[in-house]
Amino acid sequence: MATASTQSLPALQRIGWQGALPPLPPGHVLARVSAQHRAGYEVHDGEHAFNVQPAPKFLKRKLDPAERPAVGDFVAIETGTPPHIVEVLPRRGVFERAAAGEKYQRQIIATNIDVVCVLTGLDGDFNPARIERYLALVEGSGARPVVVLTKRDTVDDAEADAAIDALRKRLPAATPVIAINGKDATSVAALEPYLAPASTVVLAGSSGAGKSTLTNTLLGEDRMATAATRAGDDRGRHTTSHRALLPLPGGACLIDTPGMRELKLTGDEDLELFDDIDALTEQCRFADCGHGNEPGCAVREALEAGELDHERWRHYLKLRDQRAEQATRFEERLRGNHEPIRSQRHRGWQERE
Repeated sequence: MATASTQSLPALQRIGWQGALPPLPPGHVLARVSAQHRAGYEVHDGEHAFNVQPAPKFLKRKLDPAERPAVGDFVAIETGTPPHIVEVLPRRGVFERAAAGEKYQRQIIATNIDVVCVLTGLDGDFNPARIERYLALVEGSGARPVVVLTKRDTVDDAEADAAIDALRKRLPAATPVIAINGKDATSVAALEPYLAPASTVVLAGSSGAGKSTLTNTLLGEDRMATAATRAGDDRGRHTTSHRALLPLPGGACLIDTPGMRELKLTGDEDLELFDDIDALTEQCRFADCGHGNEPGCAVREALEAGELDHERWRHYLKLRDQRAEQATRFEERLRGNHEPIRSQRHRGWQERE
């Protein structure tokens, strides 16, 4: 473990710190949460990884889970035996979903991130609707989304081109779509523009999408376990059991996440990837148009003209309705707890559409 007097900015940049050295009290050091376990946390100070315990205030039963340390957090560590996390520094972005179950809660996936790579295999795992759901969650994190189509070596050029074309028709033009072979370092080099020094990149996607394989290639060593996908649907087993932050040789930080089978929206999503559909609805003759048989419906006209994809329209309606339901559940929970509606923007439904 470094000491406050020996911590250097270059070392902190290796764990994704951006900015000047923060002032800390004597006997405290800055570190970043790299993993969370039942017995505590693992953190990295830019030089070494070591285990720490949370301070008692983080163990209070009624504490909002979002107030506890999460993977990606920069934290103040009070040195000692054992060392303790005593403060979570302000987050510059949160990638989260609504947690599974009937009780409304938000689950943090990662914090302080710059890029989210949404991985989908060019095999039976390919699912444009699921990619849209991931992108809806990424919107609120402040990170840039990049769609990464893995297993490029398993399909021919025509299949790969068709998949890329299908996505480009459904996603905003500014969203990068990159096809790679995660086992080939030359192919993976296409991701280098998104792996700048001191940046933090999250790998998200279903089990079997190739996150661990890509992680190993980026690290230059086989550190993450991998497993074959299931026959029939090309879905994988959960080889990554927890979120883990890993410094890359080029200076970026990588957060590998377990496959997420349930992707519930939080209720705060803007659904900006459907801005074109929102613009169409504003062109309808009637403000309360139901987009059915009403005269002057711009949405129906676009669908009939082939300018708006029917499947994309249906998925937009599905996400819009689920967002509204989640927003209602969130407000009901806050009223029940006599809490004010939080003004801070926070950003999960079944992953398989």
